[in-house]
Formats: sequence, structure tokens, C-alpha cells
Amino acid sequence: MGKLFNHEWRLIKVSRSGDIVEVALARPEARNALNGELMEELTEAARLLRLRTDVRAVILAGNDSYFSAGADLSATQARVEQPSVLESRRAVMSGPDMCRAWEEIEAVTIAAIEGYCIGGGAALVVACDFRVMGEGAYLRLPEVPLGINMSWRSIPRIAALVGPSRAKQFVMFGEAVDAERSLAWGFADEVTGRGEALTGARRWAAKVAALPPLPIRMTKEAVNAVTAATAQASIYMDRDQYLLAARSDDFREGVAAFREKRPGKFTGK
Repeated sequence: MGKLFNHEWRLIKVSRSGDIVEVALARPEARNALNGELMEELTEAARLLRLRTDVRAVILAGNDSYFSAGADLSATQARVEQPSVLESRRAVMSGPDMCRAWEEIEAVTIAAIEGYCIGGGAALVVACDFRVMGEGAYLRLPEVPLGINMSWRSIPRIAALVGPSRAKQFVMFGEAVDAERSLAWGFADEVTGRGEALTGARRWAAKVAALPPLPIRMTKEAVNAVTAATAQASIYMDRDQYLLAARSDDFREGVAAFREKRPGKFTGK
């Protein structure tokens, strides 16, 4: 654990209480938007935690006002605009790699969500085992209304949580799903009072930590294996779909409309 706590993290904060570790996004000047450096730190922290037998639960949090504004749009465009398609394919794996690293932590992972949790932030929290949302919090995916597909290999995770029809609604329409609806749909496991999501997540972590760790890990592994059995077959092309969509006229129009605060005019080109 030494490297995890001795490392000079710039954009996350890592702390420990007994056998429970907390990782908090800490890029407030950009509303915790996921740029390359923040994703690299979150990925590295998850990989350091992955096989630790002295950690029983990991809490992932934003701050009291918001979880994350999603992927940093300017950084996303920079990753797409690489000198070659081959380099672009590698560059756009940062998000999927981060989500996969969090999914592969053997300890139980619990996301504490306050305020908005948008785009890549939502993709990250659905890679965790449980989600606790404060009153007023919401999840939203703006990708399709911007003219691109939802990638980061997250659609199988979303569908496993809420079923196919609600997954389509969530991904297609780009509409916010608030805490109460998230609980009803299956995105959230508990809704707390506003500002109390982290406290709720700590209760969940303590409950997990009090149980025998071996069957807990076995259960997590078994359930994940069942629900993700066909995931690779269904999403192995999503980064190439993203690179195609990100080069379309509709994506340029979607971004322009977003920045100009107007409805987009899409043509399928």
C-alpha cells in the first residue's frame, strides 16, 4: 500500500481507515472533468488496489457539490486528432481502461455521488459495485445528443443494471436521471439526504468490511462474470464507432450547438 499513499497524486486524494480506502476526485477548477491526467491517476490507483488482500472496500467520491462534469471535451478532441488512426485508437482507450481498472478491483467498490455525474463520470460509477446518491444528485449521458456514440465499454454495464429499455432511454436521450429515479431503475442502491452520500457509502463499506472477505470476493467475481459474459462481444468495436462518429459533421454540429446553447441540426453526415 506504500506506493498508493506515498505517491504525490495531483488530481485525486487517497486516504485509508482500517481496511477501507477512499479515493476522491480533486480537480475542482474543472468540476472534476476527466482529462488525461485525472484518468491516468484514477487508473493507477485502481491497479494498485486491484489485488490487495488488506483492503475490503473502496469508496470512490467527488465532492459535496458534484461528482464529475464528465470527460474534458477539449482533451477528448485532442485524443481523437492524433497523427494516425492507429494512434487515435490507442489514445481513446484512456476512459475504457480507467473503467475496467475500477471494475477489476477485487474489493467491493462503492461510489458516493452528489450533484451532477455526467458522461464519463457516469461511466465510471457504473463500473463500481454499488452507488449511493445524495438527494438532488443525477446521472446523465450527453454523448448521443452531441453526435457521438456512448463508448468506454459501458453499455453492457448500464444494461445489466437497468435492463435494455431503460438503458436505451438513458443513452439515447441524454436526459438526467435523478437520484429517486436512479433508485427505482436500479442505478442507485441507496438515496441519502443531500450532502450525505459519502456518509452512506461509508456505512455500506463498513457493512462489507464486517463480512468474511473470501466469499465476498468470490460472489463479486461470480456475479460480474455472469452479467458480463457477452460484454466483450458486444462492445469490442465501440472505440472504432466513437472514432467514426467523432469525425462526422453531426459531431461538429453537436459540439457547436452545445457551446452556443441552441438545438442541434443533424443530417446523418
